[in-house]
Amino acid sequence: SEIYMKMRRCPQPIISLVHGAASGGGFAFALASDIRIAGESARMNAAFIKIGLSSCDMGVSYFLPRLVGWQKASALSMLGDKLMATDAERFGMLYKVFLDESFTGESKKIAATLAQMPTRGLAYTKQLLNISFHSTYEEQLQEEDIYQQRAAQTADYNEGIQAFLEKRQPVFKGE
Repeated sequence: SEIYMKMRRCPQPIISLVHGAASGGGFAFALASDIRIAGESARMNAAFIKIGLSSCDMGVSYFLPRLVGWQKASALSMLGDKLMATDAERFGMLYKVFLDESFTGESKKIAATLAQMPTRGLAYTKQLLNISFHSTYEEQLQEEDIYQQRAAQTADYNEGIQAFLEKRQPVFKGE
């Protein structure tokens, strides 16, 4: 389970590309990712219950209820049902589902978009989303203020403002 903790701690966004089956550990890996994208033929399930174990392993019991709600998480975990990509998207587990033939190209576009974003801005966003699970509203607002002040002191912020004023796309450099 160390890898799942490292995934949440690393500042870079992690995209899971689900094409085919994501069961057991693969399911947990997808749930721990920041963005989940799937091909239309993808299927997911909490498979460990089918072999006599608990489906709650490697962070599934943490992420699944937060993504889909208690009722759906309970049913998916206890029954081990396979969930097709369109249902997983409808439940809020997936950001997007693409046709299998366009899956690779569309996934690359999303990754390319992330690669052009300000690295500190992405890291701060990920960190704030992570701590939001454990913060009160007031605590979260305070943390957001702190991180926005930090981000406003970066060269990327200055570039973003300049690009906005010049009506062009910003070129962020991670500074």
